Amino acid sequence: MESKFSFESICIGKVIKCKAAVAWEANKPLVIEEIEVDVPHANEIRIKIIATGVCHTDLYHLFEGKHKDGFPVVLGHEGAGIVESVGPGVTEFQPGEKVIPLFISQCGECRFCQSPKTNQCVKGWANESPDVMSPKETRFTCKGRKVLQFLGTSTFSQYTVVNQIAVAKIDPSAPLDTVCLLGCGVCTGFGAAVNTAKVEPGSTCAVFGLGAVGLAAVMGCHSAGAKRIIAVDLNPDKFEKAKVFGATDFVNPNDHSEPISQVLSKMTNGGVDFSLECVGNVGVMRNALESCLKGWGVSVLVGWTDLHDVATRPIQLIAGRTWKGSMFGGFKGKDGVPKMVKAYLDKKVKLDEFITHRMPLESVNDAIDLMKHGKW
Repeated sequence: MESKFSFESICIGKVIKCKAAVAWEANKPLVIEEIEVDVPHANEIRIKIIATGVCHTDLYHLFEGKHKDGFPVVLGHEGAGIVESVGPGVTEFQPGEKVIPLFISQCGECRFCQSPKTNQCVKGWANESPDVMSPKETRFTCKGRKVLQFLGTSTFSQYTVVNQIAVAKIDPSAPLDTVCLLGCGVCTGFGAAVNTAKVEPGSTCAVFGLGAVGLAAVMGCHSAGAKRIIAVDLNPDKFEKAKVFGATDFVNPNDHSEPISQVLSKMTNGGVDFSLECVGNVGVMRNALESCLKGWGVSVLVGWTDLHDVATRPIQLIAGRTWKGSMFGGFKGKDGVPKMVKAYLDKKVKLDEFITHRMPLESVNDAIDLMKHGKW
């Protein structure tokens, strides 16, 4: 404790050198480098990252999106840490407080922040450079080069700097190596079911894709009182885990010769009340919509992708189905994340069950491989 306090006291107000996993270019392994993390500027917070999850959106940028201006970058956006220092104008946060950085900001002032209908803040990185998936301004440098901060957070670094409108203060008793999952995946899936789809008690649901987001969506459906939750995935190894979160039925599309929408329609006398696509595949998005019951079925797009158009036959919507999208589960981060942390501490939300591996930063490429092969 003594040496830790001394080190951080020396660093306050100065540039910090620390380890980070840098993606120098697309489709290449990350490289553990020593980077420089600048002091927090006005309205910014420098955070010591204690733990981070690996999310498919990190892999999307690295292996699928591959935007030419999106590198070099430090990936990671599902982290939790401790405030190391604050910049001028910051009054809400103090050094030593536990926080979760947010990839969707909440300024509290724009028309979207003031509306209960959305969590889309106009002051976030997405309004500045959505294709690059990073804000133009960064507090990172490495080997004399500017290094981007992915989604404005970059949690694959021992330290990061984030605008105060994109940070949530959380309960000081919360275990950071667990609640970091609320920085993206768990809130995204759970909220998509509860906030966006508004799953109803006694309903029938289908969740497509059983990664962390999909499992969290299953948990959200269960929490909302769904009586039947059909988990859909190509990997049968994930079905037992889905039971833990409330799934009642399991379907592997590879086991059937007919389209999965027809399979689910036969299983449910015409279709499910709610479906959630948690893969990020436009074909699966269409299947999820067409698995819904005509008249009132609601399908939510949750998985992240921006590479292809999504389409369906007009009659699917004319018949009364609703197609919706959900980002970060509809949660306004500064308000919603602390509440989700409390729900976990009160044992109303599962988090520990999502964790499959605990690895050091140096093993980040191994973690990525585990996720690519469905073992994370």
